[in-house]
Amino acid sequence: MSNLVFDSAKGHDHAHDHGHHDAGEMKIFGFWLYLMTDCILFASIFAAYAVLVNNVAGGPSGHDIFELPYVLGETACLLLSSITYGFAMLAMHRGNKSGVLGWLFVTFLFGLGFIGMEINEFHTLISEGYGPNRSGFLSAFFTLVGTHGLHVTSGLIWMAVMMYQVSKNGLTPSNQTRLSMLSLFWHFLDVVWICVFTVVYLMGTI
Repeated sequence: MSNLVFDSAKGHDHAHDHGHHDAGEMKIFGFWLYLMTDCILFASIFAAYAVLVNNVAGGPSGHDIFELPYVLGETACLLLSSITYGFAMLAMHRGNKSGVLGWLFVTFLFGLGFIGMEINEFHTLISEGYGPNRSGFLSAFFTLVGTHGLHVTSGLIWMAVMMYQVSKNGLTPSNQTRLSMLSLFWHFLDVVWICVFTVVYLMGTI
């Protein structure tokens, strides 16, 4: 009799786990849909940038203001942060809580470095009189790069919340789902940045 109760309880647990797994997969699928809409947003801003890139209104072009070595530094920060986030996910799959927290912290620092460099770049341009109101080109530049920067900032806030939740509650199924969604988001921002780097900075300086 006790075996029967135990087996039915085990079956119930299994069904519960399965249900949680399905809910997690649905959430990740929903998040994919959100990323698709974000793709459309970025595509629209890229299109606007392509239209306005030569609209310099007698002001500087990208060739005059972009410093490629500096932007390569920013790019390295973001690419490295994607790699370290990958290590955090590997640690999660191994159930290694301290590994997850350690790698998330390193990823957070790289992301913070990227945002710090971007703010510095914006500050320098504006202080030289090359703000978003100077020309159509600069409006489009600040909008595109700034929108990406805001996404990275929101990713960093999300990451800080996840570090707190993992340290407090461990690698629960819902925390694992959230970490997986943040992983998608973070890698997506990396891909968008590679497009920004190529279209804006590389083509702008050539």
